[in-house]
Amino acid sequence: MSELNPVNPVAMTVFIAFFVLVTVIGFFAARWKRGDLTQLHEWGLGGRQFGTVISWFLVGGDFYTAYTVIAVPALVYSVGAYGFFALPYTIIVYPFVFAVMPRLWKVAKAKDHITAADYVQGEYGGKWFPAAVALTGIVATMPYIALQLVGMQVVIKGLGVSGEMPLIVAFVILALYTYASGLRAPAMIAFVKDIMIYIVVIAAVWLIPSKLGGYAHVFDAADTFFKAKGGATGIILKPAQFTAYASLALGSALAAFMYPHTMTAVLSSSSVGTVRKNAIFLPAYTLLLGLIALLGYMAIAAGVHVKSASDVVPALFGTLFPSWFVGFAAAAIAISALVPAAIMSIGAANLFTRNLWRPLVSPDITPAAEASTAKIVSLVVKFGALLFIVFLPTQYAIDLQLLGGVWILQIFPAIVFSLYTRRLNTQGLFLGWLVGIVIGTGMAVSQGLKPVFALHFGDAVYPVYIGLIALVANVVVSFGVSVLSPRRVVAVV
Repeated sequence: MSELNPVNPVAMTVFIAFFVLVTVIGFFAARWKRGDLTQLHEWGLGGRQFGTVISWFLVGGDFYTAYTVIAVPALVYSVGAYGFFALPYTIIVYPFVFAVMPRLWKVAKAKDHITAADYVQGEYGGKWFPAAVALTGIVATMPYIALQLVGMQVVIKGLGVSGEMPLIVAFVILALYTYASGLRAPAMIAFVKDIMIYIVVIAAVWLIPSKLGGYAHVFDAADTFFKAKGGATGIILKPAQFTAYASLALGSALAAFMYPHTMTAVLSSSSVGTVRKNAIFLPAYTLLLGLIALLGYMAIAAGVHVKSASDVVPALFGTLFPSWFVGFAAAAIAISALVPAAIMSIGAANLFTRNLWRPLVSPDITPAAEASTAKIVSLVVKFGALLFIVFLPTQYAIDLQLLGGVWILQIFPAIVFSLYTRRLNTQGLFLGWLVGIVIGTGMAVSQGLKPVFALHFGDAVYPVYIGLIALVANVVVSFGVSVLSPRRVVAVV
């Protein structure tokens, strides 16, 4: 928006009321499903006792974030159909979760693994390759947390409040109840967050088109807008975009559950059946995501004009809804930042403590000290992300998050392939990981940190997701080196 809106007292009151509600829930969570929070599996995995309903809200809460609600409509508003790649991505991912994650859960439960790097260490032994897996997860997660702050920052600005202080206060509160309650806090808050988001989106897709002359007018307006804009935009994909669209969807789907926050949510489930049931029911969020994406077209039809595409959703709601609903919607989106940010910081803290600090610095650490270290690291991670947003341009966080997707995809062979084959060994996987990281980073840097790279075959050009290209190189090297070197020995745990 061209300038900051005046503060709306009604919207701000509703926003603050819901924020206070989730703060109370966050601190109360330590008493829910009681456990010994001086143990890392209790603090960092909720004691592995979350059933189907809780896990459904928790996974949905950390997978569909505040940045999703802000960024997906913003991308659709800017480029049209290309912005819908998130839909096939979330359709592809759940069959993958159904097939793969129960196997991983079984091994993790049997051997008391808390992180993906724990699993790698249990399968291959040693400490340096698991440390590389852990470091990849932490580095890929940091800008992801920062982007949750971007989402919160956008909605607070939409309410007419400038400056960094509201963001700082919100994250101090988040840090305190995450420290106190661990994974139980975002699990409880996810109930409130998801119900609020469903209410906001259903109300928006029902009422906004009725105010704009129906969906036919919304799509006609978007089509006219993109035709006038020209270039690669449009409400239908251009043939030149097919490979980029498909490879982004596939690569993002393969990467999605390699992140520490989604892995943590899965491993906190109470049983294999819970993991499978969630894979069956989580596509309900895909429907929600499709509806959220349509807000980009609705903003075009409503004549919303913003300086930054990220402001589209707050501007649309501010234009068409009463003040109380604007406050409610802003609170829903802001809380959608708190849930994943909490889980991400816990997942990163688990990795640091279990797979970097314990093996490399303090091998004799006690279980209580391990949990205490993780709590402190979770604070450091959150405030690191906060400093990122306060002192560096937002674009850095966006660019690094795109790189993070390329990086996190490179741990895929070590985790997923190891569940199905014994042919891989540490040398092959470690070298494959390194090749994937180097190629992926080099390609991304050469493209100005854009996510796709144009592959040339004769006169034909195929833009492909860089993470997928790097993963192919990783897989070739991992299997090639493993075939030529001694087969791995499974470590006794």
